[in-house]
Amino acid sequence: MILEVQNVTKKFGGVTAIKDTTFHVNAKEIYGLIGPNGAGKTTMFNIITGNYEPTEGAVKFHGQRIDGIKPHKIVHRGIARTFQNIRLFNSMSVLDNILIGFDYQAEYSYLEAIFRLPRFFKEEKRVKKRAFEIMEVLGIAQYADEMATALSYGSQRKVEIARALAASPQLLLLDEPAAGMNPQETHELAELFFKIRDEFDVTILLIEHDMKFVNKLCDRVMVLDYGKTIFEGHIKDAIKDEEVIKAYLGDFKHA
Repeated sequence: MILEVQNVTKKFGGVTAIKDTTFHVNAKEIYGLIGPNGAGKTTMFNIITGNYEPTEGAVKFHGQRIDGIKPHKIVHRGIARTFQNIRLFNSMSVLDNILIGFDYQAEYSYLEAIFRLPRFFKEEKRVKKRAFEIMEVLGIAQYADEMATALSYGSQRKVEIARALAASPQLLLLDEPAAGMNPQETHELAELFFKIRDEFDVTILLIEHDMKFVNKLCDRVMVLDYGKTIFEGHIKDAIKDEEVIKAYLGDFKHA
């Protein structure tokens, strides 16, 4: 397994956002974290990525504890994420937005960059080539020189995913990637994630509310409700679980 969350609790003052949560994600798996708004899903992402430290419990990546480690160090270890609200630099081109993702693995010093020494130019050439390879896989290479704000919402989401992939993650966390997309875009996005998993040899952990999307994409899911785990297992079992239906799914199984 690549990620282990062990008995994690997170409290904010007197409020318990996550309560004694345990789950694991296997390598090359697409794992879904679902539940109603306020269930604690984004809080869990923030714990995994180092933005929050758990009040209790542990988070392990490849068997090594990462809870309490600074976010940039967690990126170095091989975990990258996107956000529910797209966070692109609007005054920069698509290519430049993606190149920012390579900053975590730059193979030159600040002095080499300032004085434009040979290793800087060699590295710059390498990362641009890699950026175009990523854009080709995601189908956005034709927009490389366009401003990020000029793109459609769906294409902007792909730029954000490309930037996360630029960090060469082993585990990619996606926070509601299908939000705001129409059914056709959602279908295409699911197919793209299968391609990303295989092309980049990456494991995917995602938060999503679109249950048809989750049902198509995820191998297993965990369902949170008010910070508590009410289900963990295969998606086909989740959509038949009475507690999950009552808390979250409603009549999805009849849709």
